[in-house]
Amino acid sequence: MRRDTGFGPRDCRSWDAPGVIRKPLLAVAACLVLAACSSRSADVAATDEPISIPSGPTSVHVPEPKPPLLPQGVDVLAVPAERVIPVWEHPKREHAAFRLVTRNPSGSTSPMLIEGAKRRAGEAWYRVLLPLRPNGSAAWVRESDVSLRRIDQRIVVDLSDRTLRYYVHDELKKHFRVGVGTDATPTGTGTFYVWVKIRYASPYQPYGIAALGLSGFSPVLSEWPGGGRMAIHGTSSPSDLGNAVSHGCVRVFNDDLRSLLDVPLGTPVLITR
Repeated sequence: MRRDTGFGPRDCRSWDAPGVIRKPLLAVAACLVLAACSSRSADVAATDEPISIPSGPTSVHVPEPKPPLLPQGVDVLAVPAERVIPVWEHPKREHAAFRLVTRNPSGSTSPMLIEGAKRRAGEAWYRVLLPLRPNGSAAWVRESDVSLRRIDQRIVVDLSDRTLRYYVHDELKKHFRVGVGTDATPTGTGTFYVWVKIRYASPYQPYGIAALGLSGFSPVLSEWPGGGRMAIHGTSSPSDLGNAVSHGCVRVFNDDLRSLLDVPLGTPVLITR
């Protein structure tokens, strides 16, 4: 703290008082000395006072993004781990909606096509298409109840030009003319998958050499074998091809169907109009 010298601004003036004589030059000198001292003190205070510089974090932690639950650009199947598994309407629900029997009529475990995934409380959940009515039904299964399998094959049926195309690794392998449902008993459209495969001894019975039963159903028939489940099946009649002749199934000439007999269960089937 600067000590009080007893001088103020008026002390730097020459003034006359009884018994006191101030010379102008001395008064000017005193003022200059005081001004210099005051300026030096301000400079010292400014340089001696610590300067506060805001400091930020030396490093910023950016969490690594979690890997996607499903691989991109490919179809993925959920293979049930048990004969019966619980399924949920939503992962947030405490109790399962029902328990799903995962075996098809041939006794095989049928994989289900996955259409979505999310994580809840550290556990992965998968939204699967169900082989149940109505078409497009879906539910959630836990990661612990299934295993995942990639599928690089798919079947595309175009009802407008009545063709079936079979792809492997996005490469067209087969292209057939097929029979489809009539106006009264149309073939359902949407995304399905091969749910069951059944072979027949005689190629001349109604389903030809084999039937690939789908996860979807006829839009209009329910009182039918299998509850009206649609299928891609054989026919021994070449006249079926390119025509609307079936009760909702896709008819493939027996010789053409032989190339599809080894497609795995769960193979996606897209039917468009």
